[in-house]
Amino acid sequence: MPEQKRRSGNFAAVMPEQKRRSGNFAAVMPEQKRRSRNTGAEIPQQNCAAQGIRPAGHSRNGRQHKEHGNMGQKLFGRIKDRMHRVKGREPQEGDKFSFRMARFIIHKKGWIESVFVAGCVFSLIAMLFVNVNYDLTEYLPASARSCIGLDLMEDEFGYPGTARLMIKDVSLYEAKQYKDKLEAVDGVDQILWCDSTVNIYSGEDFIRQKDIEDYYKDGCAVMDITFDQGDTAKKTSQAIDEMKAITGDKGYYVGMAVQNKSLTENVESEMNLILTVAVIMIFAVLCISTTAWSEPFLFLLVMGVAILLNRGTNIFIGTVSFLTNNVAMVLQLATSMDYSIFLLDAFSREKQKGLSEEQAMINAIDAAINSIFASSLTTVVGFLALVSMKFTIGFDMGLVLAKGIVFSLITVLFFMPAMILKFSRWNDKTRHRPFLPSFRKFSEWVYRVRYASLIIMLILAPPAYVAQGMNDFLYGNSAVGASEGTQVYADDQVISREFGRSNMMLAMYPNTSAVTEKEMSDEIEDLPYVKSVTSMSNTLPEGIPEEFLPYSVTSELHTKDYCRMLIYIRTKTESDQAFKGADEIRDILERYYPENSYLVGETPSTQDIKTTITADNSRVNLLSMLGVFLVVMFSFRSFAIPMIVMVPIEAAIFLNMAMPYLAGDTMVFMGYIIVSSIQLGATVDYSILLTNNYVSCRKSLEKKEACIQALMLSCPSIFTSGTIIILAGYIIHFISTTAAIGDLGHLIGRGALFSVILVLTVLPALLVLFDRIITSNEWDRLQKYLKRRHEKRKALIKAGIGTIVNKASALKRTDLEPAEVESDENEI
Repeated sequence: MPEQKRRSGNFAAVMPEQKRRSGNFAAVMPEQKRRSRNTGAEIPQQNCAAQGIRPAGHSRNGRQHKEHGNMGQKLFGRIKDRMHRVKGREPQEGDKFSFRMARFIIHKKGWIESVFVAGCVFSLIAMLFVNVNYDLTEYLPASARSCIGLDLMEDEFGYPGTARLMIKDVSLYEAKQYKDKLEAVDGVDQILWCDSTVNIYSGEDFIRQKDIEDYYKDGCAVMDITFDQGDTAKKTSQAIDEMKAITGDKGYYVGMAVQNKSLTENVESEMNLILTVAVIMIFAVLCISTTAWSEPFLFLLVMGVAILLNRGTNIFIGTVSFLTNNVAMVLQLATSMDYSIFLLDAFSREKQKGLSEEQAMINAIDAAINSIFASSLTTVVGFLALVSMKFTIGFDMGLVLAKGIVFSLITVLFFMPAMILKFSRWNDKTRHRPFLPSFRKFSEWVYRVRYASLIIMLILAPPAYVAQGMNDFLYGNSAVGASEGTQVYADDQVISREFGRSNMMLAMYPNTSAVTEKEMSDEIEDLPYVKSVTSMSNTLPEGIPEEFLPYSVTSELHTKDYCRMLIYIRTKTESDQAFKGADEIRDILERYYPENSYLVGETPSTQDIKTTITADNSRVNLLSMLGVFLVVMFSFRSFAIPMIVMVPIEAAIFLNMAMPYLAGDTMVFMGYIIVSSIQLGATVDYSILLTNNYVSCRKSLEKKEACIQALMLSCPSIFTSGTIIILAGYIIHFISTTAAIGDLGHLIGRGALFSVILVLTVLPALLVLFDRIITSNEWDRLQKYLKRRHEKRKALIKAGIGTIVNKASALKRTDLEPAEVESDENEI
């Protein structure tokens, strides 16, 4: 206190001189923050002017004087102490970063608009050059055995596209004519049919049915086609079109090349329809939830710009998956619409206070920026958890979706304020009464049944958690391109009824011994589910030199270093029987060729996808939960609130994932793992909003009324945002014929529905039940505890150092005393 009094006295003594100089200071340093010469500390000019203070070390004309330097430094420290410590005054609102940013956005809005327009033009051009990948095996880690085998086969033999064709209602001779025409199509390498081993023109009486039954029976001929280029090549797609024109209605096509072509065409046409329907439905929802007819146009314009920027910048990634390329638009639109609603609502509130439009917008940005950042951060964290997947389609999708949220955030904060000011006059002219109710009765009903809702959730959640782990999943390409509802699936059913299943795998092994190859070939061919085996040893008749076979045949079966064997088995490409057969064939292959042998094909690749993506599941779930927990913890400065707000969302995820098991449906596992993160990141905002409103209301209201008021404040936003995501998901589900995309949409829509229900019914019960924990500020208590502990430790250390110093001084004095006595004796 004495020191404080002395400082007060000095401050009062110095002030008159400063008051005399205040006028020049305001003139010399306009609109700038001043720095003390020695400390570098900052003080706003407007604060200095308000206090009548000149910056230290400056004369009336702004020149520095050495004699005033020290006095000015002391004065600055005392002024700062007076402003922020003695009187506890906070920095003025105009000095906050959000206000400075808001002023910059408003003052530079024309320049910012130009930047966004240029970005949109760039994106419109760039998005045309983004490559889209439809092959899931491309996302396998490089260490996967099937991936290594595919790379080796491509180096040694190439990796051409393949397809299977059945021609119905033809004679044996007509089938041969079709084959010759099809083989002449540009892009077709060769067609394997029974004429390779049987002379078709020898007469049907001389041909045994057993020799050709795998390729011709009951007026149907089936052929295996190899193309010059890969499954996804444009030339291959054009060749399929020409072949379909030749066969007409008699042709039925299956295989990877056909699946990729079908997937590409279906996805492009369906996603345009999905986006159109989604925009119309979302527009209808916005018309109901907003208070002006022009506001939905504003929201869709802003989100359209964000989506365009996100798609255009995918060019820096190079190639994105078909799933990401098509689903990301709808998900970005559905999950980030909240941000624009937050900003426009804040602007409307500020404008009602009588402020000018520009000042109202500045205040609105400051008021909404924290909510927008918190909301976007939880969604980004949920999406980025997918980046940790070893099956790199998760990296692809997580990065693009997270990037989309960031662009939505940037667009809302920088581009939307200018658009709001442009639309302001139209918004005022098209204003209409609110269509949404006050939700008072609904909120009171929720409060009455809160504990019943909590008990129901506690009963359902545990069995749902168990059931979600008992689902049947699909993992590979067949679940994407040949799913039920597609033409490929229908054709596959027709061919399977006539000739049974046919699943091709290829064995790669060193070119060492023809005898060993023959023994292995015979053993594999003896397996009951094996349809046929083609290798050099069983194709070349005994005693006939290899030179007698055409090069087109030998080059397909061996090179200088490696041999290749074509194996057809009577299974689906993805089934337990197919996996068992692949394992057995792989064991035989590795027994004969322990090193450098590989089994490739759709079934082995699907096995590797299954192994990789299953291991990714627990990691992605853990990271998404941890990330969201940390974001909520720092937002609320509480350890308990994150656990409370995540309970209804996690329960909703369990219920959502358990539904396919209860319905007996098979799910695409990729959708299962992706939606878990998306649902958590996108819908936890509902819990955060309701909890934040409850905490605010609880400061002035009792628990019951605070809960009801929080529900009334939160319901409009939750219903609007939730309805948009639900509609987006179900629109994708009902329109898309691709299983991976349709399942993804179904899971997103149903998951959002469960999240909305549980947040509005279960979370209020948790908030009231744990009211004491929520309203108590354990974060501040922890900080005070840590501070006390630090001060105590500091005091102990200081005391310990003092004791050591005292002891050292005492020892030093003890050592000096004998020397002093001896000196005195000598003097005597």
